[in-house]
Amino acid sequence: MKDLEKKIEFLSQQMLPELILLRRHLHAHPELSGQEYQTAAFVAGELRKSGWEVKEAVGKTGVVAEMGNKNGPVIGLRVDMDALPIEERTGLDYSSSIQGLMHACGHDLHTCIGLGVAKVLANSKFTTSRIRIIFQPAEEIAQGANWMRAEKVLEGVQALFGVHVYPDLSVGKIGIRSGTFTAAAAELEIDIIGKGGHGARPHEGTDSIWIAAKVISGLQEAISRRLDALKPVVISFGKISGGNAFNVIAERVKILGTVRCLDSQLYKKLPQWIEKIVKNIASNYGAKANINFKSIAPPVYNDPELTNLLFDCAKNFMDKEDIVFLENPSLGAEDFAFFLQDVPGTMFRLGVAGEQGCAPLHSGYFSLDERSLELGIKILSQTIVMASKSPQHN
Repeated sequence: MKDLEKKIEFLSQQMLPELILLRRHLHAHPELSGQEYQTAAFVAGELRKSGWEVKEAVGKTGVVAEMGNKNGPVIGLRVDMDALPIEERTGLDYSSSIQGLMHACGHDLHTCIGLGVAKVLANSKFTTSRIRIIFQPAEEIAQGANWMRAEKVLEGVQALFGVHVYPDLSVGKIGIRSGTFTAAAAELEIDIIGKGGHGARPHEGTDSIWIAAKVISGLQEAISRRLDALKPVVISFGKISGGNAFNVIAERVKILGTVRCLDSQLYKKLPQWIEKIVKNIASNYGAKANINFKSIAPPVYNDPELTNLLFDCAKNFMDKEDIVFLENPSLGAEDFAFFLQDVPGTMFRLGVAGEQGCAPLHSGYFSLDERSLELGIKILSQTIVMASKSPQHN
């Protein structure tokens, strides 16, 4: 397969300057989840230039491109397109032109990796299978994958690949992991309902702020003493609101937080477990509690066979020591997981930190090294071709 590697290497290098310009255009024109109208139109236009069959408005603002044998098995690639409500502070010449919006999670690079793979595969004749590239909207709100699933975007797909930028690794490195890759995630809303009163006579009321503090600390204590430490659970509260005046006992307090868990079976039990603990704490102090556990995404589970295939392909374009086997999964969430409920797949981390490092994801200072684009394209292009030739996917 040396001819394939050489062809991919040549095409990737040849088109890199154009793709960097495309990426900078997308970076300067970010769009929020579910509002990726201009991004989708831009992507569809580029795909058609390369000869792909293109469907727009799939899953609201998603784009699907296909090429190859219509009767053969389908190998898929998924990339996401949406930006975040974050003010950009990088000072780049191509910074966001829209105040308060920014590609702070690298989805502009993901999109251009998808376009690059499309251009490489369109110009190489090494696969006769059906290739489907899914440009997904609304990953940041964990809804886009299900929008597209509802329109049967995975019909016929035998294997699915994905990528996400990773500031913890320098450009030229990737991170891979078989099995659990990211955590299941949920949004947790708790309402504590007490009884108002004068701040000077708290014994005459039921102080919901005090009880909310007991709930927050009680949940953390229960995690460390009631759950298996080898199956980590994280509950973090990011917002607490309640009360109307400094000298009035607050009648109601609302707490908002997030729940993360790596074990699927334990995750299913958490809503009931959390509700029981919170209601017991509230009732012990004379209050009531309402709990709303809203699941965001299940864990991403990387298929071992497909992960090994990606590893073998990556070795053709980089030194083996630059392929990092990630020891631990991430407690971050990724709605790529919804696709993997239907088909086997794998996602890898693409190193994007330059010589000066890289600010974390979702930061207004996040600025990746664009040299990472070429490596992402090369690895995924060959992996897709090789997956299409595998006996298991034919």
